[in-house]
Amino acid sequence: MSSKMECKPGKIAVVGVGNLGSATAYTLLLKGLAAEIILIDISEKKAEGECMDLCHAVPFSCETQIRVGKCEDCAGCAIVIVAGGENEKPGQSRMDLVSENAKIMQDVIPKIARSSPEAILLIATNPVDVMTSLAQKLSGFPAQRVIGSGTLLDSARFKCNLGKYFKISSKDVNAFVVGEHGDSQVPVWSLASIAGMRLSDYCEQSGTNYDKAALHKIYEQTRDASSKIIECKGSTAYSTAAGLAQIVSAILKDEGVLLPVSTVGDYYGVKNISMSVPVKVGCNGAQHVVKLPLQDEEMKAVQKSAEIIKSVCKQAGCE
Repeated sequence: MSSKMECKPGKIAVVGVGNLGSATAYTLLLKGLAAEIILIDISEKKAEGECMDLCHAVPFSCETQIRVGKCEDCAGCAIVIVAGGENEKPGQSRMDLVSENAKIMQDVIPKIARSSPEAILLIATNPVDVMTSLAQKLSGFPAQRVIGSGTLLDSARFKCNLGKYFKISSKDVNAFVVGEHGDSQVPVWSLASIAGMRLSDYCEQSGTNYDKAALHKIYEQTRDASSKIIECKGSTAYSTAAGLAQIVSAILKDEGVLLPVSTVGDYYGVKNISMSVPVKVGCNGAQHVVKLPLQDEEMKAVQKSAEIIKSVCKQAGCE
């Protein structure tokens, strides 16, 4: 039997409609990525309010059916986005959330898997790498159909910060952050480029100082961005929602785009772990993992990041 799935761009469920879930549903609506959006939350009143608010935005955007439902209503969904769970508080790391959020995954993932066995699961609940591993185990889905948002946002922040430093559009920057969506994330400096040129070559061409200390500060700003935003406003939402919408678009339109998302696999000598590397994303989900030619120092950092994720996965019962 062929493993290729038929793309069904009609129905998407969002499980957990707090700040991130509601921002994600709004982004999907504005981009016209779903004919139907199901909102699922432990608080039906909260889901009802978000549903009404979103429905009132339909005349300004794209014709979309939006309704409140339960996990059982995921039947027929092309994609189920899981965004529920506890958020970081100031001073916490994403890994501190593992115990409480694992309980939520243990509740909702089997229900989703039973009602929508052909869906692609898109995991945004933190710590996202650990929750992706747990969701894959609980659902029994093939790894390609369980995708974590991973370091897609970290990579976008990296590009944004590099663009500001070099005073160019971030869209002209090609750079990845890999490993954990968290404190052990690894910027791949050796492969970062602008207009096809390594950063050092671009600096020489543009008359910009190649300042390693300044570039390290860019990495720190990238790594610590979430903590800063949480300190200022309590949570992140818009940028993560935009990233989730990009993944949804890649799946529904079978774009085959390379995105740094989190999937379960064997990476750089560490087996059966979910972490981010560039992955070709299309109609079947995570179709092909790209093994980056990392420098020795980067390789060691990625392996260390993978081991950190693996140790927390054991706590969450992923193995």
